[in-house]
Amino acid sequence: MKRLFSSLAAVVCLGTAALAGLGGAPGTARAESMKIGFVATLSGPASLPGQHMRDGFLLAVKQKGDRLGGFQTKVIVADDKLDIEAARQAVANLINVEKVDFLAGITFNNIMLAVYPEVVKSETIFIGAGAGPGYIAGKGCSPYFFSTASQSDQNNEAMGRYARERGYSRVLLLAPDYRGAKEAIAAFKRHYSGEIVGELYSKLGQMDFSADMALISKMDPDAVFTFMPGQMGVSLVEQFAKAGLKADIPFLSAYTLDETTLPVMKDAAEGLLSGNDWAPDLNTEENNRFVRAFVAEYGYEPSAYAAQGYDAAMLISGAVGMTGSLAEKKVLLSSLRAAPFQSVRGDFRFNSNQFPIHDFYLVEAVRRGSDKYVTEVKSKVFDDVGDSYAGSCRMN
Repeated sequence: MKRLFSSLAAVVCLGTAALAGLGGAPGTARAESMKIGFVATLSGPASLPGQHMRDGFLLAVKQKGDRLGGFQTKVIVADDKLDIEAARQAVANLINVEKVDFLAGITFNNIMLAVYPEVVKSETIFIGAGAGPGYIAGKGCSPYFFSTASQSDQNNEAMGRYARERGYSRVLLLAPDYRGAKEAIAAFKRHYSGEIVGELYSKLGQMDFSADMALISKMDPDAVFTFMPGQMGVSLVEQFAKAGLKADIPFLSAYTLDETTLPVMKDAAEGLLSGNDWAPDLNTEENNRFVRAFVAEYGYEPSAYAAQGYDAAMLISGAVGMTGSLAEKKVLLSSLRAAPFQSVRGDFRFNSNQFPIHDFYLVEAVRRGSDKYVTEVKSKVFDDVGDSYAGSCRMN
């Protein structure tokens, strides 16, 4: 597996193509260059989503011959280390010292919210590819922020709707005890109309869920729903299977099982369900090409984070190519709003808050062959849907 650029300000110089005659209008030569600062959590136990996102972004740049929109492209990759101060310093350096034309990335909502004021103040165009806080999608929206990632509530909302439509009348909820997780639970409830038989909130970092397993068995709900990212989710899934609950109680989730966690969960996760806007088997021409190219380049299966990173680079390429100049920022913003690229997810357009309008799916963890674990689309839950915060967005 290839691992690239995990240091705080590792510089990727991508610009080996000739400068003239590429990507411009007929009969013109384009000699401009472009800098992009890409920020994500790339070290520590929570780094896999950021690594997927980065690898997807860089794959798109490579496929474009190191020239997004015809402009010689230099990507500066920064590791925010899941630390607010490190993230602020990285973003300030990219804006004020490196003077990047675009920022992209950010894995987690708390990091995005911490750096967002500096982004808006500097009027630097940011293409989010992971985090999707409700504040930025709603009252705090900015013409300089676009997201190729869903607003963070939406996968949870998809599972709430699925649970309602499936007829589960009694659901037990599990999540870590912090604000973002409680917002995820609230998003599930927004579309679920049955009885909540209990809400179990675990200490952040908890790995022993034996007491929770005993309660689930005793309460015997029609289904459980969990928002349990990272290693906590791995432990929960493994213990759910070991407790023998898998066969009797449907396990519904969001941001818990995907291609970043399934290689560790393996058989314990097989057959479990989640909500997402993408899966490797999503049958679009662009997605089929993307998945093949990603596996060939990096040697592992991409997740939705990788797809979002890939789309972010393709969005930049399409908008810059349409505009033909980095100097006309208002024109560039207008080009970005038109979403002039073909998403690997198929249908894709920007809502009034510059977050996506697209589809959401019920996905299932499956085993392919002897040792490959991925998600597969089972059914569509939402068709062409925007997030619930867009109505509060008033662009300045």
